[in-house]
Amino acid sequence: MRSGDKLIAGLLGLVFVAAIGKGVYDAYHPIDDKGIPFYSTLSEAEQRKGADLYRDLSCRNCHVIWAVKNVMETVPAPSLDGIGSLRSEAWLYRYFSAKDPQTILPTRLKKKYTQPSYASLSEEKRRFLAKYFASLKVKDWYLQKTKAAEYKKLTGNVYMQQTQAK
Repeated sequence: MRSGDKLIAGLLGLVFVAAIGKGVYDAYHPIDDKGIPFYSTLSEAEQRKGADLYRDLSCRNCHVIWAVKNVMETVPAPSLDGIGSLRSEAWLYRYFSAKDPQTILPTRLKKKYTQPSYASLSEEKRRFLAKYFASLKVKDWYLQKTKAAEYKKLTGNVYMQQTQAK
């Protein structure tokens, strides 16, 4: 056996042993599956209506909901997963009604990627849009990760949970 063949055989043996070791480790250390953290508080019919409005307004050109963002996407807009756990329906309505949403929530995105104003939409559509996004919640155990992502998006800094003095 040549030395190159020995090296390849040794590496394959190492990979094989590592795979067996991982299998044994995983068997004795099961992952605590907490389930899917995302949910909506709306009825199925209202969820469909909200999803239609989300699609009609082209929100999905920049944002994703309950999906893994495509790596090839170039717009750095935030995922809207759990936005209802971060923002109230009243806040979202004010945001969608603003002539310049950046006065309410400044952005670090280029001008062409900033949130458009929906002030020209009917009040009914703006209210429903706010209701729809406010219904997109995350379970409490996942909320910390959502807050950290939102903070990083807004400031560019890492989120450090601050403890409150009792």
